[in-house]
Amino acid sequence: MQLVSYLFFKDNAAEAFDFYARCLGGQIAMKVTMGDMSGGSAPPATRDLIAHVRLQVGDAVLMGSDWCNPDSGPYPGIHGNAVSLSVDQPDQAERLFVALSEGAQVSMPMAETQWALRFGMLTDRYGAMWMVNCNRPG
Repeated sequence: MQLVSYLFFKDNAAEAFDFYARCLGGQIAMKVTMGDMSGGSAPPATRDLIAHVRLQVGDAVLMGSDWCNPDSGPYPGIHGNAVSLSVDQPDQAERLFVALSEGAQVSMPMAETQWALRFGMLTDRYGAMWMVNCNRPG
C-alpha cells in the first residue's frame, strides 16, 4: 500500500506541478488534460485543465488535478491538510523550504524544534500547505 496526497487546484494544477517538480527534483510521470479525457470534445475553456497529474520523486508520489466537481460546485480552495516532507539532512530541509517559499506565505520559519533539527511550514503560492521536517537522529 502507498498513501498518496492528492491536491485540487483552481485552474492552475499544471503550473503548480511543474513548480513542484522543479522544487523537489521530481518528474511529471503522467499528465492528462480534460481534452484528453473527452476525446477532444471538452469545451474550449476546459480543454487544457488537468484531469490528473502524477509527480514522482524517488519512491514518493504526489497527485492532483484542477477542481472538476461533477455537480459544478465552486472551488473550495485547499484547506485542512498539509503535504509533509521528511528529509535526512538539515541542508536538504533548508533547500526545499527556500524553493517552496518562492511566492509563499511562511507560517513557521525554518528552525530547530524539540523533535527536529530543522522544521518549517508554509502555504505556497498555489494555496497548498507544506511542512518540511528533518528529524533528530535516534
